[in-house]
Amino acid sequence: MDLHLEVIAGEGRRVGLERALRDAVRDGQLAPGARLPATRRLAEELGVSRGTVKAAYDQLIAEGFLTARQGAGTEVAPLPALDAAPLKAAADAPMPRFDLRPGSPDVGAFPAAAWLRAVRRAVATAPVSAYDYGDPLGRIELRVALSEYLGRARGVVAPPERIVVTSGAVQGLALLTRVLEGADVAMEDPGLPFHREVVRHGGGRVVPVPVDERGVEVDGLGDPAAVVVTPAHQYPTGVTLHPSRRRALTDWARARGALVVEDDYDGEFRYDRQPVGALQGMAPDRVVYLGTASKTLGPALRLGWMVLPPHLVGPVADAKLHSDHSTETLGQLALAELIRSHAYDRHVRACRLRYRRRRDRLVERLGPRRRVQGIAAGLHALVEVGDEAAVLARAAAEGLAVGSLREHWHTAGSREGLVVGYGTPREGAYPGALDTLVRVLELGHS
Repeated sequence: MDLHLEVIAGEGRRVGLERALRDAVRDGQLAPGARLPATRRLAEELGVSRGTVKAAYDQLIAEGFLTARQGAGTEVAPLPALDAAPLKAAADAPMPRFDLRPGSPDVGAFPAAAWLRAVRRAVATAPVSAYDYGDPLGRIELRVALSEYLGRARGVVAPPERIVVTSGAVQGLALLTRVLEGADVAMEDPGLPFHREVVRHGGGRVVPVPVDERGVEVDGLGDPAAVVVTPAHQYPTGVTLHPSRRRALTDWARARGALVVEDDYDGEFRYDRQPVGALQGMAPDRVVYLGTASKTLGPALRLGWMVLPPHLVGPVADAKLHSDHSTETLGQLALAELIRSHAYDRHVRACRLRYRRRRDRLVERLGPRRRVQGIAAGLHALVEVGDEAAVLARAAAEGLAVGSLREHWHTAGSREGLVVGYGTPREGAYPGALDTLVRVLELGHS
């Protein structure tokens, strides 16, 4: 055997031999059924003691890499074959040349330098307790920073003791569904299919509620325990909840003793005037506010937050404790520092300007013939089309990925359209993506 026996300081030769043999089995250098040298012979060849070789053999036998039978010596065990089909399918899946699907920001704009500075400051000043198991509510440093930021930027009534830090807004929705214990949850129609599945997986019963040009139709709510809404920028139609509907929704929640779950996923990005304040500010005792850093910074951070009515803090914290105990700490501390230093505000303002320019270019390229909805805010717009399936087929043929309105209906919807995200493409790719989108749409008129 040609083994690369590497001994790392502090490990010892036995551990180095175990690693070399294990790697040889995994890499196929030692095939299943191959017989290994006797311990004495291998010890002589490697210049180690026989006891070291025997201990390494015994460890790998215990792990299942080797087998030993009396009189037959030591052999490589038959390992289960890996099913390469899923890996091959993923590798063979064609990547779109241009990606205008909604849901993600331009992750290339992540403020890496500011984040590194925030991490350094946070780690330098963090108490020793920060490296222990965390509070299910989240680090107090981040909850205090969020309390100030959300009140200032979104009009949210957010005392630190009513904030729970989560691993993204999706976890917040899942935790709340668990606390509601199988109750009916009304959800916008059309709406995000994945969020419906989150509620169902948590034991909730999803009840569709229609959305029109003024937002969710409050008169059609009925008597669910909660309703999940996206009032600042409805997903996917892009409408903003009308002031009369905002009042009707909070009145409905108080009258029924129900909850309004406000998913404020991209509320900071309003382009034509000041961002509409969060609905939660009108009824902090009845509204659960869900926020996230996924659209402002990037989904990879997995940081979100809930602002809860007082009676839900304990049950949600208990659900969080029994879900994943607590959200990772260092990211929380870094985000708190980013907010305190106002680097977060500067980044949001820069992103707002960048996305507004992209929105303007999208509207300009589509021209007056196309009805484009939901352009006042957010990172996506709804472009109405006559034959959605045909347009999507042409887009796929051109290497363009774009969202489908049809996928967002609870059942078959009456409207068809493309959900066009303008946050995802990098700056250099965006003009080409718009060229392709326009060409795909114009082909339908030729």
